[in-house]
Amino acid sequence: MAKRKLPVGMGGGNMNNMMKQVQKMQQDMAKLQAELEEREVEATAGGGAVKVVATGKKTILSIKIDPEVIDEDDIEMLEDLVVAAVNEAIVKAEDMVNAEMGKITGGMNIPGLM
Repeated sequence: MAKRKLPVGMGGGNMNNMMKQVQKMQQDMAKLQAELEEREVEATAGGGAVKVVATGKKTILSIKIDPEVIDEDDIEMLEDLVVAAVNEAIVKAEDMVNAEMGKITGGMNIPGLM
C-alpha cells in the first residue's frame, strides 16, 4: 500500500511543536488559576459607603459598611448599596481573570477556560 503524504504544515515535527506549545499553555493557565485564587479586587458603592473585597475566583472575602449609612428607616438603600458593590466586585474579578488569561492565550477566545 502506498503511504499518503501529509499536507505541508501537517508533518510530525510541526505537530510535536504545537503539542508542546499547548502543554505549556495548559501549565501556564493552571499556574495562573492558582495565583488568581489568591488575588483580590475591591469595589465600592455609595461613594465608598460599602466596600467589597473578592478573589479572582469570585469569592467574597469581606464586606465593610460605613456606619454613617446605616439608617434603620431606610434599610432598602443599604441593601441596594451592598448588591451594587458585590456585583461590581464580581465584574472586576472577571475582568482581571480575562485580562490575565488573555496574556497566556494570546487573546484567543477559548470557551470553558475559566
